[in-house]
Amino acid sequence: MKKILFAHNFKREGFSVLEGKFEMIYPEKSIFKKDEILDRIGDVEVFVPNFTFMTDKEIIDKAPKLELIANFGVGYNNIDVAYAASRNVVVTNTPNSVLEPTAELCFGLIVATARKIGFYNYQVRQPEGINWGLYDNMGMSVFGKTLGIVGMGRIGQAVARRAVASGMKIIYHNRTRLSPEIESRYDARYVSFDQLLSEADIVSINAPSTSETYHLISEAELKKMKNTAILINTARGSLVDEIALAKALASGEILAAGLDVYEHEPNIPESLLKQTHNTVLCPHVGTLTSESRLAMQQEVANNILNYYEGEPISRVN
Repeated sequence: MKKILFAHNFKREGFSVLEGKFEMIYPEKSIFKKDEILDRIGDVEVFVPNFTFMTDKEIIDKAPKLELIANFGVGYNNIDVAYAASRNVVVTNTPNSVLEPTAELCFGLIVATARKIGFYNYQVRQPEGINWGLYDNMGMSVFGKTLGIVGMGRIGQAVARRAVASGMKIIYHNRTRLSPEIESRYDARYVSFDQLLSEADIVSINAPSTSETYHLISEAELKKMKNTAILINTARGSLVDEIALAKALASGEILAAGLDVYEHEPNIPESLLKQTHNTVLCPHVGTLTSESRLAMQQEVANNILNYYEGEPISRVN
C-alpha cells in the first residue's frame, strides 16, 4: 500500500475517498516541521504540503520513492517544481476549488477599500469616534469606475464577472491577449501594462508568482497610477514592493490598498500596519471558508486517485 505524508493535520472529511487505499500519515499536532518531514518522507510515494510549506530540493532528495507532490493550494511557488520534474516527480495543484472564493474576497476588498469600510469599522470603535458630518470621510463608488485586472486568467475573469455586475468597466493586461469571445463576455479592453496603471481607478493583481512578476508593482509603477487609485492584491505578496506601497499610501500618491497576501508571511511591514485609514489588510484568507477548504481537500484527493488511475489531474509540471 502506497504512503501519503501530509504536512498539515488536515481535517479528514475531504480525504475520506483515500481511506483504505493508501496509508495516510498525519502530524499529531497542527503541522510537521521540516526536520520531521525529512525523517518520515524516505519511504513515501505521495507528499501533500499546504501552500505555505516549502518543499525544496532537500526534501525531494530525501524521498527516493516519491512519485507525486499534491499541493494543497493553487499557487505552487512553495515547491521546487523544476527540480521535482528532474526527478520525475509530478506536481499538482487545486485550481478549481480556489477560483470563486478568491475572486469573492478580491471583489470584497475592492468594495471595502473604495467605500472605506475598514476605516469606518476601526474609527467608530475609538474613544474619539468619527465625525458624522455630511461631507466628512467620503468614500468612492465603484459603479462606473474602471477596474484594471493584471492577470486575466480564471480568477481574474471571475473578478471581472463580479465587477461587470456592479457596473464597472474592465481593462486588462495579460502575457497573451484573450480571445474576442472572452473579451466580449466582460466588454473587456486589452491594454499595455503602463496604460492600465495610468487609466484604472482600481488595479487588481491576479497574476502568478514568477521571476518575471517579482515586485511587478514597485515605486515606478505606483507613480504611474492615479492619486485617486486603489491597489488590490490577492495573488502573491512578492508581486508588490510593500515598502514602496506603504510610502505611496502615506504620501497620498495612491488613495488606498486592499491586501490579502504579503511577501514574508506572516510578517507584515510596520509601515503598512500604520496605514489604518486607507488600507484593508487580511491574513491570506482568500480560500478560508468551510466550503472552500473542504473542496480543496477533495481536489487534492482526486488528484491523487486520478494520478494512480490514469485519469486527468491538475498537473503543473
